[in-house]
Amino acid sequence: MPRGKSLNLYLMDGSVNGRVKCTLANWTGLAFKIPRTALDLCRDRKELKQTGVYFLFGKDEEHDQSVVYVGQASVRKNGEGILKRLQEHNGSPEKDYWTEAIAITTSNDSLGPTEISYLEHRFYQLAVEAKRYAVKNGVDPAQGNPSEEKQSELEDFIDYAKIVVGILGHKVFVPLVEPTSTDTVGTEGPVLLCVKNGVQATAIRTSDGFVVKRGSVLSMKPTKSCPEFVLKKREQYKNAIDENGVLQEDVLFNTPSGASSFVCAASTSGYVEWKTQDGKTLKQLEKSDT
Repeated sequence: MPRGKSLNLYLMDGSVNGRVKCTLANWTGLAFKIPRTALDLCRDRKELKQTGVYFLFGKDEEHDQSVVYVGQASVRKNGEGILKRLQEHNGSPEKDYWTEAIAITTSNDSLGPTEISYLEHRFYQLAVEAKRYAVKNGVDPAQGNPSEEKQSELEDFIDYAKIVVGILGHKVFVPLVEPTSTDTVGTEGPVLLCVKNGVQATAIRTSDGFVVKRGSVLSMKPTKSCPEFVLKKREQYKNAIDENGVLQEDVLFNTPSGASSFVCAASTSGYVEWKTQDGKTLKQLEKSDT
């Protein structure tokens, strides 16, 4: 049975649009959510002069996709740490996409070079595997060489950090469909099918929206009624659709109709097209639930 978690969110500027400090019971970590426009307000925060890891979040406007950059920062000879690194990114034309950062350090300043290298590497891996955000790092960061005892300790740290980053608005490390576990609460609906005109797709409803599952067979011939957003989505995921129309990764949609239109390459109603294995439409399923 999953247990609750106790978090403390402090609005540093008294506004939901400002900086946020987050702590979690039984976790030595400290997290700061910092709008890019508020970096100068952090000059006197001693915690941000420590060693730690950070994430730059933004949007790829061309592809309408969330992006993230994973980085680390060590304390330098001048006594500057995370904040100095963020300020450098703020002045870099190559990093013009980010609008806010989340910095993670510890209350006891206990992270060293080995720890932050491992954390950076693991957070990068988790972000890539989750496939929610495009990861802007050019290469996979080296993981360093921590002992197995230290790795175990850092994995616990990471588990807590994933919760905090999610609470601060970014599910960057959470898979679209989480593996079933006794430690998680089931928030997914039944498996739904869309089978017509060569399309053989499966999907599930989650707390985030509607996920078309990897392995679904899509229509490769858009109709005249195919919505513009579907064509853009197909272009965005063209490398995840093989020559036979088989989807190679899970894809999230806001609505059932968005998902069915994507798989059918046509304007469709998801409440009619998506059905349970016994033939009940999503519309009928929702009526029976009420």
